[in-house]
Amino acid sequence: NMVMSFRVSDLQMLLGFVGRSKSGLKHELVTRALQLVQFDCSPEVFKKIKELYETRYAKKSSEVAPPQPQQHRSPEALSIHSSYDRGSTVARTSISTTNIDYPALYGKYLNGLGRLPPKVAKPEVRLVKLPFYTTLDELLKPTELVPQSNEKLQESPCIFALTPRQVELIRNSKYVSLCINNMSFLYRICYTDTSSPQEDQYPPNIAVKVNHNYCSVPGYYPSNKPGVEPKRPCRPINLTHFMYLSAATNRITVTWGNYGKSYSVGLYLVRQMTSAELLQRLKTIGVKHPELCKALVKEKLRLDPDSEIATTGVRVSLICPLVKMRLSVPCRAETCAHLQCFDAVFYLQMNEKKPTWMCPVCDKPAPYDQLIIDGLLSKILTECEDADEIEYLVDGSWCPIRAEKERSCSPQCPILVLGE
Repeated sequence: NMVMSFRVSDLQMLLGFVGRSKSGLKHELVTRALQLVQFDCSPEVFKKIKELYETRYAKKSSEVAPPQPQQHRSPEALSIHSSYDRGSTVARTSISTTNIDYPALYGKYLNGLGRLPPKVAKPEVRLVKLPFYTTLDELLKPTELVPQSNEKLQESPCIFALTPRQVELIRNSKYVSLCINNMSFLYRICYTDTSSPQEDQYPPNIAVKVNHNYCSVPGYYPSNKPGVEPKRPCRPINLTHFMYLSAATNRITVTWGNYGKSYSVGLYLVRQMTSAELLQRLKTIGVKHPELCKALVKEKLRLDPDSEIATTGVRVSLICPLVKMRLSVPCRAETCAHLQCFDAVFYLQMNEKKPTWMCPVCDKPAPYDQLIIDGLLSKILTECEDADEIEYLVDGSWCPIRAEKERSCSPQCPILVLGE
């Protein structure tokens, strides 16, 4: 934290003391100095940092006006203040040297996105889990984008370097194929709302630049309905191809429109999953026992106290509503009120290409962690191969619907033979 308060001249003196490069912008010097402190802080280096810090504050205290009566404070009682240099990612600070959560402050200052952490811990912003990604590391916790001026168009930079462990993970030959095909750096943006896990949500006029390249951000889809504004699919932004996959400093700059709503950003190292992997996981942990499914059928068919008509049966199609083919892995969300299933294979493939996670039967949310495989219907599919529909009865049993199909193929009225 002493390093964080240094000016450019102080940073250059420190880096020159250890034989490191003194060239570059202030945020580059700060990152280089912080890496020095984190990974190679010898007693001599620490002594030099302390010397520069004390020299600077001794000089500063001699320049300020004498304190007012009853305003004397010890150096340990200095309060924390910060102000951001225009165009710089690191705050100038005057800090207390006791009772400070240094790791928390390090993360906040290094990323330059949020203000200093308050004394009382506040609930953190949480993002909804993405079924097709497994988080390996959290490089930047959801951090609020703080406007630095009254301008509508704001720019918030963030600088960081990968840790040695992360670099080793990427460089390890065992993970080379994962790094190329499955490992990604995802940049996620959402509303600053701590009441519930947040969906990805873009601010207006968004643009994301990594090092020297702009990332591709989904555009707006025009609406066919009159008076309806175009919609933009808000998804995580993949930064992998623009990142320095080494100990070099990475710089991410997000440009955004400040129109009253608050947004937070986070950065994650993830492994991408396939629909086949999610299907296998669902088959392992998401199968509902046939007896439990049977009990659910009986519950659905019980006489409703508010209804004067008792339900004696309910029909369920063995054809998937998504692809109009026979079900192979009958699936539905536990939150759905219907017994009709859709095919898990096609549902996962569809959401892998375009994630909506909406039930094709009732058009209500059917997220992955709510999906179950119907054990009873799976059993029925193996026993009933010559029917496309069944009927569940009030006692939980079932019967195939064949008779109607046969009758539909037979003549329903006398045939008039012409020519007699």
